[in-house]
Amino acid sequence: QVQLVESGGGLVQIGGSLRLSCAASGGTIDNYGMAWFRQSPGKERDFVATINWSGGAHFYADSVKGRFTISRDNAENTVWLQMNNLKPEDTAVYYCAANKDYSGTAKLLRQYDYWGRGTQVTVSS
Repeated sequence: QVQLVESGGGLVQIGGSLRLSCAASGGTIDNYGMAWFRQSPGKERDFVATINWSGGAHFYADSVKGRFTISRDNAENTVWLQMNNLKPEDTAVYYCAANKDYSGTAKLLRQYDYWGRGTQVTVSS
């Protein structure tokens, strides 16, 4: 059973940057597609970015393209989300998820097998 723990969230000003980490334990994520989702108060959990097993393919929500970068290091069993030029609408709890489909193309909640508990990101002026 894979456990995922997110970290790196916090309070940042508009235009600032944060780097979120997702550390996996209880198993390796080498063959998993990995993703980040986010959820704002009163809203559904939305897809942010996904990456395939090797890190060679990644996909982003339109709202974060050009600002966010997902990456992974299988040797460290870790996935990151680099977030630049942050906007107030990026404020949310960010969740890491693992998918046994290693293609890294899954964008739906129900396609993911393991979830972390989330880390809060707040963008303020």
